[in-house]
Amino acid sequence: MSLFQLFKSSFTSPKKIAAFRLIPIGKVMQYIFSYIFIMSIISFVYFLNGISDQQQTMEGLLEYFAQIQWLLYPFSFLFLFVLNTLFIFVRISIFAYIGSIILRIRNRKGEFRHIWRTALFASTIPMLLSIIFAILQFSNNYIQLLIYLLSLVIITLATKYYPVKR
Repeated sequence: MSLFQLFKSSFTSPKKIAAFRLIPIGKVMQYIFSYIFIMSIISFVYFLNGISDQQQTMEGLLEYFAQIQWLLYPFSFLFLFVLNTLFIFVRISIFAYIGSIILRIRNRKGEFRHIWRTALFASTIPMLLSIIFAILQFSNNYIQLLIYLLSLVIITLATKYYPVKR
């Protein structure tokens, strides 16, 4: 299954999201790191815009950035990539832990690695919403709470398709 098919299928059905628990870890890592790369590019563009705003207000900063520009941009992109990786992995792991609790409550069979993959694909829509709200610079704690709740709802719907414990 291609990454685009995984992306498209994660929008359509919780049943498919639950079935994605059986996808090999290599494909899962390709999916998550392509997503992290896109988020890092967006973060880097905002970083560049922030620097250009700061450069206009401080004259001494212009000379300093001109001297270290070749060093600043690659390391800032690398830092943003690592930071986004950390945040996304922690977010998915927290949702996976909550999903494993949901599995126990629903008396369903599943390992943490399975629910982690389900949480990853269930977080596709909420993460895209986060990106859209960040691009529109529309940030609110209630919006973030709704995005997290949407992730939990999708995970809960997907756990319905896990096998029942005997």
